[in-house]
Amino acid sequence: MEPTVVADLACEVGENPLWHPEEKCLYWTDIPAARLHRYTPASGRVESFDTGLPVGGFTLQSDGALLLFMARGAVRVWRQGRFVGTVIAELPGELDSRFNDVIADPGGRVFGGTMSTPTRGGKLYRLDRDGAITPLLDGIGTSNGMGFTPDRRRFFHTDTPRREIRAFDFEPATGAIRTPRVFIRTPETPEEGRPDGMTVDADGHLWSARWDGGCLVRYSPSGDEELRVRFPARKVSSLTFGGEDLMDIYVTTAGGRNRPADGAHAGALFRLNLGIRGLPEYRSCVAVRTA
Repeated sequence: MEPTVVADLACEVGENPLWHPEEKCLYWTDIPAARLHRYTPASGRVESFDTGLPVGGFTLQSDGALLLFMARGAVRVWRQGRFVGTVIAELPGELDSRFNDVIADPGGRVFGGTMSTPTRGGKLYRLDRDGAITPLLDGIGTSNGMGFTPDRRRFFHTDTPRREIRAFDFEPATGAIRTPRVFIRTPETPEEGRPDGMTVDADGHLWSARWDGGCLVRYSPSGDEELRVRFPARKVSSLTFGGEDLMDIYVTTAGGRNRPADGAHAGALFRLNLGIRGLPEYRSCVAVRTA
């Protein structure tokens, strides 16, 4: 049950951990620093790359490249330390915002949320395989973690300020989401924190990271809390399953610039193994328009 620090980088906002099966490594981002990090378990090596603009989230393309979702609504392709293509140079309506947390769906599309601003709420978009982008939800406080049930029939979406994870009916053939309902609403107490990143394991249980709550919480398919894992960092931001057998849980945290308040290992990347298996993340298959 004890998390292990595997990369103590003191990220300001470590986010979006994603396992790369071919490279056998774990990628994650430090959003405000505009840095992309890579951890290779076999060697213990940690590498860092400058992305220029902040990266709020990314997916793994079908060819192994990373699809980065960035500030100003930009979507660019990254491979082995450099940009190799662009899908969207910038997105009108998001020039004063950025993407925050994204996920590929079973059909190779990508769902991506944007941050709210002082004058408007955030949005949830769907980026289709041909590069067309469609807004699906509006007025979101902070669009955050997403996931799919193993049967591909339900989609989950987190709105952090509302302390809600909503479930939607999902149509794999079209990428449509319908019939929203609250699946989990977290208590409004300071020690509970707020729901942030999430994933779904092979048993269909939902895992939610708790910003300012210092923990991960595992919920049953019916929404009952089953397990809680504590961390020496208050701002637990996201998680993913990795390793060749998808039994390692990698967890990102934030607050590295204020460790006295946010914990001795705030901003570090953690790993734990609870004997629970994850699911492979779906891959995006989005057409690249320009080099």
